[in-house]
Amino acid sequence: MKIKRIINQHRRDFDAEYECEHCGHIKVDYGYDDANFHNNVIPKMKCEKCGKTAGDDYRPLATKYPEWMQV
Repeated sequence: MKIKRIINQHRRDFDAEYECEHCGHIKVDYGYDDANFHNNVIPKMKCEKCGKTAGDDYRPLATKYPEWMQV
């Protein structure tokens, strides 16, 4: 899965549309805007429709705020 669009964000918590790279299925779910979530959690999300995870070409988004910043 990959983030298609961030719907809203409060501090580091956000709601987003996630899109499957394989079948195009879209789901709305929450997220946390830190490097761990973008680099480790999102690529391991399984699509509810086809059951696949992100491929080796997955490129994580950058965080809105630097890691060291308290929001």
